[in-house]
Amino acid sequence: MRGMDLHARYPGFDDLRRGARRRLPHFAWEYLDSGTGADAAKARNRAALDRIGFAPGILHGVTDADLSTSILGHEAAMPFGVAPVGMSGLFWPNAERYLALAAAEAGIPYALSTVASQTPEDLAPHLGPDAWFQLYPPKDPEVRSDMLNRVRGAGFRALVLTVDVPVASRRERQVRSGLRQPPQLTPRIMAQVAIRPEWAIATALKGMPKLKTLTPYFENAPRSLPPGGHIGYLLRASPGIEYVKWLRDHWDGPFVIKGVMRAEDAAPLEAAGVDALWVSNHGGRQFDGSPASIEVLPDIRAATKLPLIFDSGIEGGLDILRALALGADFVMLGRGFHYAVAALGEAGAAHAIDMFAQDMKSCMGQLGAADLKSMPAPVTLACPRP
Repeated sequence: MRGMDLHARYPGFDDLRRGARRRLPHFAWEYLDSGTGADAAKARNRAALDRIGFAPGILHGVTDADLSTSILGHEAAMPFGVAPVGMSGLFWPNAERYLALAAAEAGIPYALSTVASQTPEDLAPHLGPDAWFQLYPPKDPEVRSDMLNRVRGAGFRALVLTVDVPVASRRERQVRSGLRQPPQLTPRIMAQVAIRPEWAIATALKGMPKLKTLTPYFENAPRSLPPGGHIGYLLRASPGIEYVKWLRDHWDGPFVIKGVMRAEDAAPLEAAGVDALWVSNHGGRQFDGSPASIEVLPDIRAATKLPLIFDSGIEGGLDILRALALGADFVMLGRGFHYAVAALGEAGAAHAIDMFAQDMKSCMGQLGAADLKSMPAPVTLACPRP
């Protein structure tokens, strides 16, 4: 399908979401779309973003908005990138490669998860100059050191330590779907696959996804897993500040802490030498009692001069502008890009990037903003999305 055809058929986030649901087996859809508990934190992310608006401007002439910015000492063509999502290959074979290639072509960051279905080495030929690696913290120092060497050798520039998963969340929708980790072709799962022939054929050609980055380290791991957990949990630590300091000493590139939700956490992380904080409630997937990420962003902004990266609930260009207006320096999207690849395969990654960029430019044109620095202050909306 040509680009113009994709914009006609999939003009917005909800179109990609519906397209993904049509093509994915139920268990894969639930893994991608669900939060945890009653999905209240996920819904709270959306509702809080909808309360943020901007007053349109007039008589500003034609505006061709410049979206360029910088993050972690690197120029980016747009103020958003591809967030790490575990088991991306479950949503479409080669998803990680498609996303990395599209991000490199567009001049934006791509972040690979520790629990992705392709390894850092798999993606090395496809990475752009601004690739990030998201680390779930291994307990074993030897495993930790080996993973850092692999990531560095594959060409990843920044290290992102995720700290908001001290224990496995329950993710009840995922459990109800019958999905176990690693994915197993039980009769229940096979029945779901049978009614999604496109996914079934594509996956049969590639094989069921596995946690390939972690495979070399499984041999001596214990075998007790929580419901909904995957084998990656067997290798993880629940890190403290000394763990952060160890990583800072052993990683010579940009170092980011992901999962910050309290302003008081900024100072000790600054003192430990991190380069940026990532404000996130894990897209509502970890703790259903969490506030919306956008609600805590202003307080964290006031508490630090470090760059702030943001995710959780972002569904388009307007949401990106909302996060930037409340203090973020950069925005990452996970579900949106993976809905796109699930719906459209290889073409989905580039289409999503273009869709988000065009949405930003359209919004900025309404506001008379020629670049990100000239955006007006936000206003509170009394009547958010119906």
